[in-house]
Amino acid sequence: MTTETARPIVHVVGAGLAGSEAAWQLAEAGVAVILHEMRPDVATPAHTGGGFAELVCSNSFRSDDADASAIGVLHEEMRRSGSLILRTADAHRVPAGGALAVDRDAFSAAVQAALEAHPNVTTIREEVADLPPPEQGLAVIASGPLTSPRLSDAIQAASGADALSFFDAIAPVVIKDSIDFSKAWFQSRWDKGTGKDYINCPMDEAQYNAFVDALLAAEYVEFKDWERDTPYFEGCLPVEVMAERGRMTLAFGPMKPVGLTNPNAPERRAFAVVQLRQDNALGTLYNMVGFQTKLKHGEQLRILRTIPGLENAEFARLGGIHRNTFLNSPKVLDPTLRLKSRPHLRFAGQITGCEGYVESAAVGLIAGRFAAAEAQGRDIVPPPVTTALGAMLNHITVGADAATYQPMNITFGLFPDLPLADPVKPGGKPRHLKGADRKKAHATRALVDLQAWLTSTAAS
Repeated sequence: MTTETARPIVHVVGAGLAGSEAAWQLAEAGVAVILHEMRPDVATPAHTGGGFAELVCSNSFRSDDADASAIGVLHEEMRRSGSLILRTADAHRVPAGGALAVDRDAFSAAVQAALEAHPNVTTIREEVADLPPPEQGLAVIASGPLTSPRLSDAIQAASGADALSFFDAIAPVVIKDSIDFSKAWFQSRWDKGTGKDYINCPMDEAQYNAFVDALLAAEYVEFKDWERDTPYFEGCLPVEVMAERGRMTLAFGPMKPVGLTNPNAPERRAFAVVQLRQDNALGTLYNMVGFQTKLKHGEQLRILRTIPGLENAEFARLGGIHRNTFLNSPKVLDPTLRLKSRPHLRFAGQITGCEGYVESAAVGLIAGRFAAAEAQGRDIVPPPVTTALGAMLNHITVGADAATYQPMNITFGLFPDLPLADPVKPGGKPRHLKGADRKKAHATRALVDLQAWLTSTAAS
């Protein structure tokens, strides 16, 4: 499909993180974009409105350390690649220690405003119930893990393989003024960031055990028969599921007390700590870290108010649960994210099986760049596998085992091995880098190789 001036048009389905980023990359490359978004006319189980790039769970993009974390490297790669999502996140960040967290409402509004103001973007608010046909031209499907049933059916029919699914749970959000600071206190673990980016609620051993007992005995949302065998994503387990895996799972997970000192009782080390992270720029709302839950709302109020400091807590949002759907991408997508059975279609975001806000946007960035190159008749050159973008793309399309494919966050484990380092002592054997040295070496190599890729693929 072309305009009167023969300029290519690419359709993007979905204005979430991936779709918004894909549309931006296309538009910035000079390609006309028609961006389709069904919300707010057609709702999902998790979104609350119709804003672009709405964050439905945490407001954190995780670690922003480009020297020591794979997600931090991905942040930096996206910044250097002209990412709208990272540019907007940086502009609307809120305190979160070493993490990049955002004011979710301001972030969404700014992403939407940027796209609606772009001269190459046209937005249509409608549900896309079927896959765009070849005669419409190229398209990027970024409909997300909450793809509407009709479009899900169309994708499943076109892919020739069953779509997989899992459950993702949402954490509660607490109103700050309702927290009792005679028991809670501000501190980042190991005093990172400003040192005071989290609210901490301590538990002694008896309180912790009573809390775990309450979780194990609580009533939770019942699954439908067809949902019962659907696995959770391991990186976002409901708090009650973690409790079922062992009494100390929470104490060694999201409630670990290490790196914290309670100024209200400095002589006593907490047995466990519940942390809350700022959720908006005003600092009036705090998200319960790691407390995704499928408990019924009444049970949430009862159990969460047993946490010291939250006895009188008011909740701006209680936890919930929703069904996510994703493709068996290594089986059905080619190395440039095209659907093998319908190569005019690319897929992007969580529907490809990546996991996480930034990863979703990153796959949107890649899909948008690939679609722009194809629309303009340029060569499609994937990012090097030594970069975070390339490692993730490689995992999604060819690196993972299709028989056991599951959603995954970016990790240095997806990067190719580093070359052996020179020996420490003269005459010694070359050695593998470990720990912080290994992470730093991955990060350095990734950013060098990314720059070479950006230079070689720059549109003339």
